[in-house]
Amino acid sequence: MSVPELPWSEPVRLHQIGSGVKRTLVPDEAAVRRIIRALDLASLDSFEADVELVPDAIGWTLSGRVRASLAQTCGITLEPLPLEIDDAFSVQLSEPVDEESDEIVITMEDETPDIVEDGQIDLGQYVVEQLALRLDPFPRKPGAEFVQPPEPAEISPFAVLKSLRSSDEG
Repeated sequence: MSVPELPWSEPVRLHQIGSGVKRTLVPDEAAVRRIIRALDLASLDSFEADVELVPDAIGWTLSGRVRASLAQTCGITLEPLPLEIDDAFSVQLSEPVDEESDEIVITMEDETPDIVEDGQIDLGQYVVEQLALRLDPFPRKPGAEFVQPPEPAEISPFAVLKSLRSSDEG
């Protein structure tokens, strides 16, 4: 089984974080093409993310801002729908919990943290995810309405036989 290629990968190993990491991420042309395919976009004219990864009490906090100029495809007219995104995000991360430990970590937040795997945090993957969360899952051009086509009349074998019989009588 092959693992699908990530649209954009910018990994940071846990030992590189130290007291924190700040980066401005801009995908190259190949990554932009993969992001367009992965998110089913009409176009992605610009995409940039400012991120900060800092240690905290239970692991790390990845926060930042995603900015993008893109177009989705209207699900009815199939025309491109321009969209500007400029939004902040924050994600809590932690290392896997040792199953043999009797210690239970309880936090006041409703959300459980993302688990860090393979000793690294992929910043590119997180910013693509944040972009995807801000897309309209059912993009529709203002005023565009889906009109149900008329149902075809049911053709029964008896109706076909009747039409043949009436044409024979004439």
